Amino acid sequence: MNITVRQGEIQKQAADVLVVNLFSGVRPGGASGAVDKALGGQLSAAVDLGDCKGEAGETLLLYTLGQIPAPRVLVVGLGDQQRFDLESARRAAGHAIAALSRLGAGQLPVESAAQAVAEASLLAAYRFDTYRSNDRSHPLKKLTVVEFDQTKLKQARRGVRRGIALAEATYLARDLVNHPGGQATPAYLARTARRIAKAQGMRCQVLDEKGIKKLGMGALLAVGQGSANKPRFIALEHGPLKGAPLVFVGKGITFDSGGLSLKSVEGIRTMKTDMSGAAAVLGAMQAVAAIGLKRRVVGLIAAAENMPSSTAFRPDDVLRTLSGKTIEILSTDAEGRLVLADAIAYAARYKPAAVVDLATLTGACVTALGHHASGLFANDDDLAGQLLSAGEQTGERLWRLPLWSEYREQINSDIADMKNSGGRPGGASTAAALLAEFADYPWAHLDIAGTAWNSATKPYIPRGGVGIGVRLLTQLALDWSRS
Repeated sequence: MNITVRQGEIQKQAADVLVVNLFSGVRPGGASGAVDKALGGQLSAAVDLGDCKGEAGETLLLYTLGQIPAPRVLVVGLGDQQRFDLESARRAAGHAIAALSRLGAGQLPVESAAQAVAEASLLAAYRFDTYRSNDRSHPLKKLTVVEFDQTKLKQARRGVRRGIALAEATYLARDLVNHPGGQATPAYLARTARRIAKAQGMRCQVLDEKGIKKLGMGALLAVGQGSANKPRFIALEHGPLKGAPLVFVGKGITFDSGGLSLKSVEGIRTMKTDMSGAAAVLGAMQAVAAIGLKRRVVGLIAAAENMPSSTAFRPDDVLRTLSGKTIEILSTDAEGRLVLADAIAYAARYKPAAVVDLATLTGACVTALGHHASGLFANDDDLAGQLLSAGEQTGERLWRLPLWSEYREQINSDIADMKNSGGRPGGASTAAALLAEFADYPWAHLDIAGTAWNSATKPYIPRGGVGIGVRLLTQLALDWSRS
């Protein structure tokens, strides 16, 4: 979809469909008022008759009958004006794109917050048709953001460019999550990282199985040793070499069978999504580079496939991590925290300003928060606050959960420094407590198990991989670069 910004009066624009917005309980004004006047009060009449109330997600299609250049006008409800924010703008754009896709429209002038509209319009238009023999989508070809005030054109264009960069990076993450595990292997993630680095002028280092072993990443090595698709450790670096970087760490379990602690038939479905944290890091690194962030940002990915075989690691094994700390294995299905332990320890080499890891880590977090928010754990209140703020700005909401010492006690081991499971009670917090053992710097952990995959279409999130974390991490990096 080609997105442009144009200065002018929206009612005079030639397009297949014009889109205007309406708040609930408010008479048409601004762009909607101008279109209403040009159409002889059609919108006002619909409001008076109760056919259009301006409620969030509501749409009304009007036919212009030659009164203005565009043959149709789509009115999109915004809901309560007092509660309207950027997330409301994204959802409105998502509803508009869904309606226009059904119409088969080819061009769309739309007035709203430029970045939110461009971002959400592209996200709503996303389709994953790689494995279809017939393309069933009807993509919009062109979208025009119309800004009446000429003095705001520069800001609108900047917002659109940023929205496009964020949407394209989220597309990348969604594609990675939607690919089958047999396609998106650890080596595939490594190739993707190299491609992004080349395109965006970033530095990239990839360690294969031998390099991982030589480095001493015993946990990552063990998780991947049961698979024919061998593990990779990936490091991407953007920006100047000097300065303490912001570091993103992604869990990249490209398929999680549970290993010898094999999952059930139902539990193993969608386990191609267990690399959603890695996908988010790759997407965020592409976005910060495309936006041109001036400060140093590093992305680390621990990638492995957790499979059962004669070479797989076992319950009761004791693994020695990169930090030297040891972990007793109770369940090979609690493998994500193992690969992250090595990656979080590796992050210390950068003397980071802060580190954020993302992982589809625990079903316990899904039980606690459902599919509406990701769990946030942090050893630093300032970092936690920055992440909560970024979550509100992007609509990728977080909820902070505790890291009390009692959770650490649950993973005490009789024969090692810790064990990889503390049992069912407080499962999300005990997993985070293990990760905290390897972070001696400002650190936060995001458990995205409940938000990485979408089973019901939402305004700008189709079914499948959500690409959760891309926009959140990018917003965190933007806020951090301004501080």
